[in-house]
Amino acid sequence: MPYYGPDESSKDIFLERTFVAGDLVCGTGYGAQLVLYTSCASFLWKTRNERSQSRYLLAYITLLISIETLFIVVQARTVQDIYIDNRNYPGGPWAYFLATQYLPINVMFYATLFVLTFLSDLLILWRCWVIWSAAGPKAAYAAIAIPFLLLLASFAMGTLWTLQSSQPGLSMYSALSQAFGTAYYIISLSVNILLTILITVRLLLYRRRMLATLPVEHALHYVSLATIMIESAALYSILAFIFIITYAVDNPLNQIFLGAASSGQQIAGYLIIYRLAAGRAWDKDTLTNQSRNFAPMSFASSASGKQVERNDTDIYTFERDTSGFPITRNANPRRLANDDEGYNSTFGGTTMPIQ
Repeated sequence: MPYYGPDESSKDIFLERTFVAGDLVCGTGYGAQLVLYTSCASFLWKTRNERSQSRYLLAYITLLISIETLFIVVQARTVQDIYIDNRNYPGGPWAYFLATQYLPINVMFYATLFVLTFLSDLLILWRCWVIWSAAGPKAAYAAIAIPFLLLLASFAMGTLWTLQSSQPGLSMYSALSQAFGTAYYIISLSVNILLTILITVRLLLYRRRMLATLPVEHALHYVSLATIMIESAALYSILAFIFIITYAVDNPLNQIFLGAASSGQQIAGYLIIYRLAAGRAWDKDTLTNQSRNFAPMSFASSASGKQVERNDTDIYTFERDTSGFPITRNANPRRLANDDEGYNSTFGGTTMPIQ
């Protein structure tokens, strides 16, 4: 069968394939982000009057999805510009893409990608501070000190990468731009890996303490492996690590993992915010509150001289008189509003008068 493909090198053809594939990955990730944004926004909107944090988080995710929408529009318009509007450019679509990085649409691509990454890094930095705050303000500030400085460095390097990549005749694959880009993503990845480690270590320490004092099914609600993966944003760290390797060695697959890493970073942030909106995420008082709710039982003597077993989280207190028959006294009358006054139905329907 005759060859009807483009008159380009196999390397350029592979580059174009990965470019289109990366665009598809971005679109798929955007769909997932829309679903998560809708769920998060619904929760946050309902609690906006009760919790001021909800208003800030709602504004944050709205800004995030707006920039992501602009990023996706730019991606789609770039594909149209390359493969439809200028398909006969000398050297092919890829040559046109590399030669026109100074166009506004390509500058917007770099700018939106950079801003999305920076905003997402700020969210993880804040979560690290919150989780470490349970150990005290000094420990929290000490934990985020180095990541904060690295984040400032990544902001500076990312700015240089964006400016250099959008110069006429240059692109993100030019030698100097690639050097800036590699340094930027290495620093950004280092921030995320460091924050991931800090969050994971702290949650594992909490996990050990909670499993030692709380029922397993309750403790795992806050310190399960899935919780640790979400709270630490490990999804982005993994994808970004793969991207930086492929980008540093100039493998065309980096275009696929660039889209995957960007989408993965936003999705990881939405999962954290979803837990915050639903009231299941860690805050600085979680460990204290859960330990207080499940305080150990103590014994005291009642006015009649009977020994009373107490537990602040139980509905009932138990007494045992000298006859040896257990009786129950309602410790919270509001919890048993349907019971007859002076009676309790906790023994499988058998009622017994309170003595």
